Amino acid sequence: MTRVKGAVDQALKVVCVTLFALLVVLVTWQVFTRLVLGSPSAWSEAAARYTFIWASLLGIAIATGEKADVVMDFLVRRLPVSMQRVTELLAYLTTLAFVAGVMVWGGVMVVDAAWNQLHASLPFTVGQLYLALPIAGLFMGAYLLFHLVNTLSPAYAGIQEIAPEDEVEL
Repeated sequence: MTRVKGAVDQALKVVCVTLFALLVVLVTWQVFTRLVLGSPSAWSEAAARYTFIWASLLGIAIATGEKADVVMDFLVRRLPVSMQRVTELLAYLTTLAFVAGVMVWGGVMVVDAAWNQLHASLPFTVGQLYLALPIAGLFMGAYLLFHLVNTLSPAYAGIQEIAPEDEVEL
């Protein structure tokens, strides 16, 4: 299961880096057409917006997979391991409920409602562009289930301290 997660992690990272590179190209083109050519490109602004949304939502899924989301684990670390487990389970289940209800189910409803609506400046339907929400939700849900299984495992050791070499200096 960990090997599959690693492959999914790598694929999502490649997609996010590609989307970010595309975003840079789209914004550069938009600025060039506006400032140099004096006639801004209508399609590149919309394409940059949707590219940013896709990259952001998939990036959030990656952060969920790496347990790099914003948590107040400095408080949870002070609890006994049994309470850490309960706290993590509660956090995962609450987040999973949100992801399943809002991102996946709600996202599918929005995609379905807008599937045949043509976008004014892009060769996609609005529904196709909105697929980012349920797709990212599915990835987040899978990662949350993975973390739930690990938290329920007998090998659960609680939230580990960050090693000094792993800390990020600002």
